[in-house]
This record gives sequence, structure tokens and C-alpha cells, in this order.
Amino acid sequence: MEPNRRDFLKVAGATAGVTMLPGSFLSTPVASAQAHLAIPIAESPWDQVPAILAKIVPPTFPSARFDITAYGAVGDGKTKNTEAFRKAIEACTKAGGGHVVVPKGSFLTGAITLLSNVNLVVSEGATIKFSTDPKDYPLVFTRWQGIECMNFSSFIYARKAENIAITGPGLIDGQGPSGPWFDYDGKRQPDWEQLQKWAVDNRPVTERKFGLGHYLKPNMITLYECRNILVEGVRLRNSAMWNVHPVLCSNVTIRDIFVYSRGGMVDGCDPEASQYVHITGCRFDCGDDGIAIKAGRDIDGRRVGVASENIVIENCSFEGRWGALTVGSEMSGGVRNVFFQDCTVKKGSSYKPFHVLYIKTNKRRGGTVENIHARRIKATDVDREAIMVTLNYSLTGPGYGPIVNPKVQNITADGFTVNGVKKTAVTLDGLAESHIRNVAISNSTFTNVTTAKPSIRNADGTTFTNVTINGKKV
Repeated sequence: MEPNRRDFLKVAGATAGVTMLPGSFLSTPVASAQAHLAIPIAESPWDQVPAILAKIVPPTFPSARFDITAYGAVGDGKTKNTEAFRKAIEACTKAGGGHVVVPKGSFLTGAITLLSNVNLVVSEGATIKFSTDPKDYPLVFTRWQGIECMNFSSFIYARKAENIAITGPGLIDGQGPSGPWFDYDGKRQPDWEQLQKWAVDNRPVTERKFGLGHYLKPNMITLYECRNILVEGVRLRNSAMWNVHPVLCSNVTIRDIFVYSRGGMVDGCDPEASQYVHITGCRFDCGDDGIAIKAGRDIDGRRVGVASENIVIENCSFEGRWGALTVGSEMSGGVRNVFFQDCTVKKGSSYKPFHVLYIKTNKRRGGTVENIHARRIKATDVDREAIMVTLNYSLTGPGYGPIVNPKVQNITADGFTVNGVKKTAVTLDGLAESHIRNVAISNSTFTNVTTAKPSIRNADGTTFTNVTINGKKV
């Protein structure tokens, strides 16, 4: 990454965390083409949302169209079209931008690399079907579970691009279960431990090489150090790992997508170390977290030191397991100013949700999670805790890196209506060395909860206002 880019993002993150005097303004620079708008500090944190959304403006594109069949693509589901995608995308960006169109048909391909000013349009009746051959995914600069490295390209990848989009209504099929990727889950531990050790040793990222012969599987879509992004209308199915993964990005809109995934580590959407993100109108039916907000892992996440912040999630539905909205566990660069509203969480065709709001970290992460706000959430059939905040999340691996206790503070949940919770409505599980601070639950009803009493450990300043569990006021 260029020094000025990373330094810029660090400044943005630091500025957003400053508490201002009444009547003053919070002005956070963002790498986007839009005019900068100051976000006023208000009495209610929700008053910040309109100003945040005003700074998130989807990119637009010239009308020019570049049909991939004009560059040799064949939609028979068997012919490999990697070169046709590359040629069409390069022609589009060289012409000043436009729409790279995937017409009706099934188009098999290896990795697709997006370039600036390109909208990849997956038309009605079109399927982009990704190869199951690992040789079709070259090494790129990326992150794997929050640590920077050189690894397989994601199925769709971009780095340092501006004004990019992936739009529907067609299908993007990763063919994850048909490839070797899920077999990698049982083989990855030596590579994963090596990556963690290299991070502790501060080995240069370009020397942390994996890919062929190794077992760190690729994501579906990774957009790295990009700005002005739109992912809209597409259906994503059968990823090998995380589905939509913007990293070190700004001005991101993800709307009206449907993600279906099964297996392990197949989250729906993972904004990481990214700012000004709007996720709206989406449906997530996933074998792992629906939305998981991340910011790097342990010593490497702190080295990069860029937070995820100013994120609005609304009008989405969640039918998968683990957390509907999750923060962590890779959050070492910090997560702040997240707004989660008007969503539904329910049992899907395969899974019950484990948690509605799930914040997870541990004593290696460091970093701060703060100003996480959720309201008007309806949920049913929760298989564990409805609201779960833990600083004792799994410590995997042989113990690489120092103990650096995280901070978690300033969390609100208002207007929750939850029917059916297998464990507790609210569990706060802090550390003796680092208490959870200032959690406020209000105007909420939890029914059919197995254990009515909230579980509160190593947490200060917790309040319940107009909250009932199994008909009794807390």
C-alpha cells in the first residue's frame, strides 16, 4: 500500500474516535469523490445516520457496453472464459469506463480482476460460474482472516481501483462444494499457524506466500484498497469462503443482494477496515455470520491500524447461523460507529440463528469496539444468546503474539422483539482486566427464553430500561 493511503486512513480513524464539545463537529476525511460533509455530534447517536448516508454515494458509469461474447466468451458452462473477461474489462477501462455485460448463459471462468470505472453486469439469466481448479486463481495481495499475505485471488478481485460495481440480477456461482476448497479446512492449520507467526515476526507481506500447494482458501469477492463501490442486485451462491469482503475501502454500497452459502467460514458480507459503508435490502442465508464487521487480526491488524467505522446496515433479513450482525473477532484496528436497524432474523431452511447481535474478541486482539447501535430488530428461534458480547472468544493457534486486551464499550439495543431464545436474552462476558462498559438495552421484549436472568460478568454501566424477559420486567 502506498504510505499516503494508509496514513490517510489512520488519520480518518483517529479523527472519528475523538469526543467533541457540544456544538462542535466531527469531520472525518474519506477517500471518495464526493464532497466532505461534517457529521455533527448529537444527543442521540442515531442522529448521525443521515449525515453518514449523505457521504455514501454509489458510482455511476458511462453508457458504453462491452459484451463479453464480443471478446470470445462462450456461455455453455464448459468453455473457460477467463481471457474473455480480462479483455472485456481492459477494453472498458481503457475506453474511460462503462458496463462489462455478461449476457444470458453460463460462463465458466477463473479469477476475474476488476479495474477502475467498470460495472460488471450479470444479466437476467446469466451465470458466472467459477472454476474449481486452484490453478485458475493466481497470487494477489490480500488478507486471510485479518492478516495480510499473498494468497489465491478471490474469485472476483480488485486492488486500488475506483468506481467499480458488480450488479445483477444474475447469479454468481462459486461452486464451492464442487471444488477442493472445503477439503482445505482440514489441512490449513500448518499454513494458518505459519501466517500468524510471520505476522508476529513482521515478515514483509510480499514474502508471506501461500496459494498453490497450500490450504488457505479464497473468498468470493475481495475489493482491496478501493473506493466508490457498488454491489447491487446479484445473487451469490456456493462460495468457498467469505462472500463480499471490502478491505481498506471507502464509500461502499451493498444493496438488494441475496447470499446463499453452506459450509464453514462462508460469511455473507465482511467489511474490514473500511469506512462509510451502507448495506441495505439484502438477504443472507449463510452457513456462518450474515454480516461480520472486521478490522484486522492481532499484531498485524494493529500494525495496519485502520478501523471499520461509519457503517449503516438496514432493512436486511438473516436466515443463517452464528451472528446476524457480528463484530469481530478480527477487530484489532478498531470498530466504531455501526448502526443496525429495521432487520429481521429468523430460522431458515437449514439453520437457526445463534445470535442476533454478536460482538466477539479476546485478549490477543487489542483494539477498541465502540458505539455499536441496534434498533427495531425482530427475531425468532435464536439457538444461543440473542445479544452476546464476549471478550473470551476462542484463542486459536499455539499462542502467537502478545496479550493485548481489547476494549468494548458504548453499545445500545433498542426496540428488540425476540421470541424464542435457547440460552439467555443478554450475555455480557468481559475480562477481569478489561470490563465491557456502558451497554444499554431498552424498550425490548424477549419471550420464550430458557434462562430468564441475563448473564453479566466483568461489565460496568449496564442498564435495562423498559425491558421484559418472559413477561417480567428486568
